[in-house]
Amino acid sequence: MYNYFKGIKFDRNEWSGAFGDIGTDFPLIVGMILAAGLDSASVLVTFGVMQIFTGSFYKMPMPIQPLKAMATIVITQKISPNILYGGGLAIGISMLLLNITKLIDWISRVVPKAVIRGIQLGLGIKLGLLALQDYVIADGVAGYYLAAAAFLLAIFLIGNRKYPPAIFIIMLGMFYAFIFKVDAHSFINAVGIHLPQIHTPTWADILTGFLILTIPQIPLSIGNSILATNQIANDWYPKHTVTIRKISYTFSLVNLINPFFSGIPTCHGSGGIVGHHTFGGRTGGSVIIYGCLYIFLGLFLSQGFDTLVHIFPLPILGILLLFESLGLMLLVQDVTDSKSSFMIALLVGLISGGIQYGFVIGLFVGTLIYYATAKGLTGLNNDNNN
Repeated sequence: MYNYFKGIKFDRNEWSGAFGDIGTDFPLIVGMILAAGLDSASVLVTFGVMQIFTGSFYKMPMPIQPLKAMATIVITQKISPNILYGGGLAIGISMLLLNITKLIDWISRVVPKAVIRGIQLGLGIKLGLLALQDYVIADGVAGYYLAAAAFLLAIFLIGNRKYPPAIFIIMLGMFYAFIFKVDAHSFINAVGIHLPQIHTPTWADILTGFLILTIPQIPLSIGNSILATNQIANDWYPKHTVTIRKISYTFSLVNLINPFFSGIPTCHGSGGIVGHHTFGGRTGGSVIIYGCLYIFLGLFLSQGFDTLVHIFPLPILGILLLFESLGLMLLVQDVTDSKSSFMIALLVGLISGGIQYGFVIGLFVGTLIYYATAKGLTGLNNDNNN
């Protein structure tokens, strides 16, 4: 057990980093629970358990996140829980097949770094706009003041290892929530013990989930959850020997387990690594702490889910999300030395962040443009010769 957690820290910086991805995850989780009528205890507990698994397995801030394309479809079209679970199992099987057949390795060799940076730029644009246009303005004038105070805290403390900012930002948000949003009586009534519900997906639900949810999700998962996550993991944590196949296997594994405990489909994500890292996380401790938070909320507070959603005010989540998005967009700087690569990254970023199915279109368009240039063709020939 000691060796399993060797190298993992739980200091104040890991506690701060633990909240670096909550601005992305929590609103999507809440939206899916409410739209599809999911069991909140099951969703929160399984989500937390998978965070602990990846944090302890990778020993770096390797997060678990809701699958964004699936979440968007579920929230906007109010997909039933059974189809959602079927779609989760379907993407777990699909990713396993990509790995077994080694297609994921071929894709990783073909897609150039400029396109990956463009996908990260596009995701940063999307998250930044979401933070500013939806989250920060959510509570009106009071929300603006709250967001401004959180923004100042982040500006002054970002990168500070002695006083990491996310702890203070979350405390500010909870203080605001218990004054204006949550009364003591409602909070006490929310307390109770609830365990995840067992569920067995049917073949009909798996097929329907594959057609409705998995097919739109796969390109985004390959681009962001696999390729972009692998790129940034090796950029920032090269000693951890993260590989495409390793990420693909854990991606597959969590989705082969989640549906049987009524959990939502999940993935890894480059944005999550950036979020945890930006606010201080450097080991798997930040992700493990984050997972424990969800397990606690699911086991003991999910009875009053309507109260629970107000504990973390949207303006606070918006500021955390804003800094995560900035971190993602800054990654494009390592392709600025090449004019052609930089232009491809910018184009892919604009496509990914600006239009529907932009991640899919950007992935294909950017890769085609790269290999249509003389530099791209030269690089391909060199790779084939090696």
